[in-house]
Amino acid sequence: MASGTTAPPPPASLPRIVAASLIGTTIEWYDFFLYGSAAALVFNKVFFPDSDPLVGTLLSFLTYAVGFAARPLGALVFGHYGDRLGRKKLLVLSLVLMGGATFAIGLLPTHATVGTAAPVLLTTLRLVQGFALGGEWGGAVLLVSEHGDARRRGFWAAWPQTGAPAGQLLATGVLSLLTTVLSDDAFGAWGWRIPFLLSGVLVIVGLWIRLSVDESPVFKQALEQAESRRTGDAEKLPLVSVLRHHWRDVLIAMGARMAENISYYVITAFILVYATTSAGVSKQTALNAVLIASAVHFAVIPAWGALSDRVGRRPVYLLGAAGVGLWMFPFFSLVDTGSFGYLVLAVTVGLVLHGAMYAPQAAFFAEMFATRMRYSGASIGAQFASVAAGAPAPLIATALLSDYGSSTPIALYVIAAAVLTLIAVGVARETRDRDLARLEDGGDDRTAASPATEARTV
Repeated sequence: MASGTTAPPPPASLPRIVAASLIGTTIEWYDFFLYGSAAALVFNKVFFPDSDPLVGTLLSFLTYAVGFAARPLGALVFGHYGDRLGRKKLLVLSLVLMGGATFAIGLLPTHATVGTAAPVLLTTLRLVQGFALGGEWGGAVLLVSEHGDARRRGFWAAWPQTGAPAGQLLATGVLSLLTTVLSDDAFGAWGWRIPFLLSGVLVIVGLWIRLSVDESPVFKQALEQAESRRTGDAEKLPLVSVLRHHWRDVLIAMGARMAENISYYVITAFILVYATTSAGVSKQTALNAVLIASAVHFAVIPAWGALSDRVGRRPVYLLGAAGVGLWMFPFFSLVDTGSFGYLVLAVTVGLVLHGAMYAPQAAFFAEMFATRMRYSGASIGAQFASVAAGAPAPLIATALLSDYGSSTPIALYVIAAAVLTLIAVGVARETRDRDLARLEDGGDDRTAASPATEARTV
């Protein structure tokens, strides 16, 4: 067997690999969040005009949730082939699918033009978006994790995670600019299409960068050894190995995602509804607050990742989960003031605490699984949780607001998610010292490696 510790790439190549992962995740999250923002601001009128405003918003968020339903399927398909064919090939495919679906949304006819066919087409394209994003995340973080220096894995793997706030920043920034320069009528008639059509240009740039990087050396080593050993069906079907040997890790990953996923969509997507309908804040003001907070979120994620290299993944993750739960009541109290400054403070603190979960998540999940099932394991754990967490979060929050007319049930909803995450991460083992080049299917894979273990062969 080869040495268990793969040599890191030359210093010049790692920033390029990080850039390739970051540009792709930024574009894909731009596409995904653009839909979420548009669902809150305009889709209820463009695609569901016959409903009253709040019901139209609920229907709009329902199509938003459909995208999450497709993410587990994307995780299964991309994870399976990513563990067999490589990370890079599948990342290129995911980028093309996501960008193509987003560009097509910008060309869709509205309800006024084709009637009920409009929301059906919108839902179909949303499914394609979700399928692509289900395969994007795992591959992007693994490409960096498997290339990078083990001592700073948390820091480097956190950079693809910044694609989420970067995409949010880009999507919100474009929408904010358009709502500033266009009247409400113009934005509702045609202005909302512009950000979706811009995705086509971004995809071309992303493909150019992503095609220039090499496949993960850890994966190439694992593939060569698998070809020489031919150990049977479990080697050919990573999903089987994941469910057989890593079911506990999959459950931990799903639990860890609950507070992270739910809090994020409440803070960034639902807040656009709550601030404008309950707090009397203008659409532009709410967008600007999310814009500023997303910039801070982008900046703190690498710092949280670096901290996880020093103190471990679990302590940083637990801090974020507890912090988000404790922040929810102050969060809504600040938003209720209607003050722009307090709104910015509420969203910014919420996203900073969210970053403490999101930053170490990439390295944490990658370190849970062996190489030949890592894409499948990380993707399944992350994306199956999104169906129960992020998918219904804006929908549940909007329904709670409609039924109770108060933010209290919504705060309790996020707090319950935080408790689930605290339990899941609390029972997990620390993974900071694990060697990503290990190929075992069980046993030693489940315990943190000591420095001596890191030097052993696999």
